Amino acid sequence: MEMTLERSGQHDLWAPLCATAGAVVWAGMAVLARMGMARIGAIELLFLFAPLVIVPLGMELGWVLAGGGRMEALVRRLQPLGAAMVVGAMWLPPGKRAGILALGWLVFCGLVAGGEVVRIFCGVKELWGDSTGESPVPTPAMPTRAVEIVIAVGRLDLMVGGAWLVASRWGMRPMGIQEPIGLLTAVHFHFAGFATATIAAATLAFAERQRGKARPWLRVVVGLVAGMPFVVAAGFVVSPGLKMGAAILFSASVAGLAIAVRACGSQADDGTARVLLQVAAGAVFAGMVLAASYAVADYAGSEVLTIPQMARTHGVLNAVGFCLPGLLGWLVEQHPVLST
Repeated sequence: MEMTLERSGQHDLWAPLCATAGAVVWAGMAVLARMGMARIGAIELLFLFAPLVIVPLGMELGWVLAGGGRMEALVRRLQPLGAAMVVGAMWLPPGKRAGILALGWLVFCGLVAGGEVVRIFCGVKELWGDSTGESPVPTPAMPTRAVEIVIAVGRLDLMVGGAWLVASRWGMRPMGIQEPIGLLTAVHFHFAGFATATIAAATLAFAERQRGKARPWLRVVVGLVAGMPFVVAAGFVVSPGLKMGAAILFSASVAGLAIAVRACGSQADDGTARVLLQVAAGAVFAGMVLAASYAVADYAGSEVLTIPQMARTHGVLNAVGFCLPGLLGWLVEQHPVLST
């Protein structure tokens, strides 16, 4: 184990460095937008937080939970380049140039999702694995099939979100969907999809290790959390009733996840992890109350909660209040180097 950790030490610094550098870039973009020097709105800033900060942390947590081969290690090195292309796409007005830059992020997301799907669903345990057959970073325990599948679904969310980003920045209107709904769909699949599914997988893995087997209700909640973002997105196309029902069910499942995160987080060995996970649980519970309220108000035709208001409240609670501390909390607790 000591030899493996030493060999992976450089890798272990990669995600924290990328996320820290991304946070600095994001803060700079926010300042420029506030000063009027960059034409970037609240929803654009909300989305930028994903490729710059959330995605490198989520990929690292998925790596720790399920391992990975050299292909994933190579793809991870491309993340800063993909994030830089997103920044360029957001800086430019919607159009062909912005869309081409956004394609770089879609390619990265496709590599992440494709590699995971092949590795998990096709039974290829290590793509381009090393000569010893070990993962470059050891996992605390062998992940169950359910944990692996949830991680894979989260990475598919990432690819879908990348496709919607391209459509938004290119100025496309797929299925007649207008802005800012297109960009909000990209936000949805990055945060409610990828990040939330990864946190759910980490929570399930922790519960299974603590008790030997997760309780049935937690498996159901995690399954709903992983699958419902697709149903919510479909509701925008199919019918208002489906959209409202799916949003309420998804909010309820994430509220259930918040209960599990709070319960599991209180048993974490690391004190910092315990604090981060309690913060995440409280923030997402409040955020999902807002999401369910918006779904009902939108179905009823009420403007009590508008999209800009939701971006400033629910969006911030979900991105900064839940996804960031949730990913950091499980990383601190389960990472073979950060937890020591």
